[in-house]
Amino acid sequence: AKGWYTFVVAIDARKKKIGQEIARLYKVTVTQVRTERLHGKSRRSGKKQQPVVTSDWKKAFVRLGAGQRIEAFQAVEGEKK
Repeated sequence: AKGWYTFVVAIDARKKKIGQEIARLYKVTVTQVRTERLHGKSRRSGKKQQPVVTSDWKKAFVRLGAGQRIEAFQAVEGEKK
């Protein structure tokens, strides 16, 4: 609603490169990029309940120019209503 979109990105991706790739893929103007690195979680799984650790991952919050939107995200919002 406020022009922010969230993406899962490579853990070594930099803000400038993320903004360039989103602009190229979706043909929009990226005005701001924020990133957050999340640590993997540990849980127990399987017959013997062995500990399993999921890998660390990174997400990027991308803000678009005024009045712009990414159509791939709009289809999901329409289905929820």
